[in-house]
Amino acid sequence: MPQKAGTDHLTRAGLNLIQQALSIYDADLRLAVSNRPFQTMFGLPERLVTPGARFDDTIRYLVETGEYGEIDDVEGFIRARVAQASTFEAHYMERRRANGRTISVEGSPLPEGGWVTVYTDITAIKRQEELLRARSEELSDQVLGYTEELAQTNRALEATIAQLEEAKAELTEMEARIRLTTEMTPAHIARVDREGVYTYTNRRLSSLLPGRQSDIVGLTFEQALGHDTATRLRPFLARAVQGEASVHEFTEGETGRRIRTAFTPDQSAPGEAITGVYLLSTDLTEEAQARAALAQTHKRELAAQLTSGLAHDFANLLTIILGLQGRLEKLPLPQGAQELTGATRAAARRGGDLLNKIARITGPREMREAPTVLADFLGTLAPLARAPLPPEIALTIENRVAHPALMLDTGPLQDSLLNLVLNARDAIGGRQGEITIRLTAVQDTWLDIAVSDTGPGFSEAALARALDPFFTSKGDEGSGLGLTMVYDAAKLAGGQVRLENRATGGACVTLRLPLKPAEAEARPRLVLLVEDKPEIRAAVRDGLTDLGHQVIEASTAEEALALTDIPGLDWVLSDIRLGLEDGVALLGRIAARQPGLKLALMTSLPETDPLRTHGAARWPVLPKPVDGAALHALLMQEAAA
Repeated sequence: MPQKAGTDHLTRAGLNLIQQALSIYDADLRLAVSNRPFQTMFGLPERLVTPGARFDDTIRYLVETGEYGEIDDVEGFIRARVAQASTFEAHYMERRRANGRTISVEGSPLPEGGWVTVYTDITAIKRQEELLRARSEELSDQVLGYTEELAQTNRALEATIAQLEEAKAELTEMEARIRLTTEMTPAHIARVDREGVYTYTNRRLSSLLPGRQSDIVGLTFEQALGHDTATRLRPFLARAVQGEASVHEFTEGETGRRIRTAFTPDQSAPGEAITGVYLLSTDLTEEAQARAALAQTHKRELAAQLTSGLAHDFANLLTIILGLQGRLEKLPLPQGAQELTGATRAAARRGGDLLNKIARITGPREMREAPTVLADFLGTLAPLARAPLPPEIALTIENRVAHPALMLDTGPLQDSLLNLVLNARDAIGGRQGEITIRLTAVQDTWLDIAVSDTGPGFSEAALARALDPFFTSKGDEGSGLGLTMVYDAAKLAGGQVRLENRATGGACVTLRLPLKPAEAEARPRLVLLVEDKPEIRAAVRDGLTDLGHQVIEASTAEEALALTDIPGLDWVLSDIRLGLEDGVALLGRIAARQPGLKLALMTSLPETDPLRTHGAARWPVLPKPVDGAALHALLMQEAAA
């Protein structure tokens, strides 16, 4: 505020130095700014040069003081001047005042309404003109009249030129603002003519589609977008040229990005010819990934609802079968019956394993993405993947991703890759062969993890149905849920799975996941751990320190409150049950005192417990026993609770 007041003071002082009188009235015909010559020229009282003074009050005062001479209808004169002022039109006039002096009045409208008026005393100029007329004997009255008329015209012309320059400056400034706004918009805005040649662009095409040019004015649709993308969009452009607006969403082939483009005909007025088409293209890749993950979550929930009841009854039947088989084996059975009861028991146990796999697929699971150093992840994966392979099958892992670390849910990803390695091993059989795991980045949008082998490849039936639940090409040895679990994990991450046969032989399964670069080395966090049971506190503390974090311990709520003022504290992780005060209330008190701290809870209470659901509505809740992966995912969160 002091800086603005100082600026206003300097502005007013500068205006007072101008020899001409100046006034600015706003759209409501109230005074906004005036200088001292404006007051002195017309002898105005202080109340009429104070910001907010009414225009009609000023006119009334000037009429009453004789500025305009004798006025018969004062109210009519005031109404006429107010009506004229309300039009906010540029004007120039010269008038002789009641005191005998002559002034010019030049008014210019303002963009937001209102106007600025400059009053210039031209008495000296007029006297020179009159002197010239009186003393010149050689010039005719007509020439003198033309001279005066020309002088007045020149003054009016100068005023008009000034207004045009001001309008030009305003248009230039407006154009600059519009261009700046469009270039800041996270979308590509462009216009093409009827032939598909770009006439305008906000130079955002390269950010939407990496590898394309930014300045594409003058280029054709094909030159700017590439042949494949232009061919895909040409029909919609043709329909827009005919007057039909449309929106098209597609996946761009080279980058794998999901793009939505709106086509709007450029038509000045209904019935007039369409001169071109406006294009608005936005990147929906992250939105599409989120939609895919949400759709998969809904499918899992539906599958869980459909199978939970059946699985419960089936599990009871298997329990009965196993119990009866146990009783049968205790009875004297004829020769060969033991083999039958053993096979029955094995089949029942296999059914139980199948139920567990179905539960893992359909059961609730949260994504736990965390910063993952790729070299460390692959270093852990390599021995696990090589362990089940026979000596004649080689395993090669290639990392072609430039980012050292990515946001990944490492548990399901590791399970998926191990599953694909086992499938590749079974496909190769007892022959010599090679399995390759290759990581590549696709236009900084997708992470492709391809697992290929030198086996016989997929059959036509497998290519069509391999991702369907219970489909297997392994006969009785396969459950048909391996690739289904891989597909489920990829879809939950917002990605997809692609199956194909390589041209050189063998099969290839590609997991396409969203590429989310992360910090390779996350800084250690300082965590306040609140737990009243020493043995549990020690276990969680060890888990945190194993991850490289620093821990401060508290066994009561009051002790925890006293420690929240420690400088550098990042997180507070509290048990929900803390004796007299529960963890939910404790975190509420901490949040009020230290709003910048990140807060979380841990508990062994069931998910339906009111205390747990109340806490989950505000802060993350980790189920006990708390594992290292859950702690790591929690502490890598950047958003404060």
